[in-house]
Amino acid sequence: MWVLVLFDLPVETPEQRKEATDFRKALLDFGFEMCQFSCYLRFVEGREQAETWTRRISRALPAGGKVYVLYFTDKQYEGIVRFEAQQPLPQQKNPPQYQLF
Repeated sequence: MWVLVLFDLPVETPEQRKEATDFRKALLDFGFEMCQFSCYLRFVEGREQAETWTRRISRALPAGGKVYVLYFTDKQYEGIVRFEAQQPLPQQKNPPQYQLF
């Protein structure tokens, strides 16, 4: 399962810019990777982990702006169509799963 965080934060004042930067740094510290400037993505093992990360994100929220957290499956992730400079990019594969015996 995947967790996608989308946000639109105010950056008009120095304090707002600092809060936005701190939020982005928190997402990176949580293991999210930046897809675009205000879109961060992380692979998790299931819904329970996704909800745990959502609670952690909620504690790091800045005072203003909008933040959305979306969950989607591995199959939906593999179906993402991506372009860069008007050229299609290859489909991304899910990271390997760990097996415990």
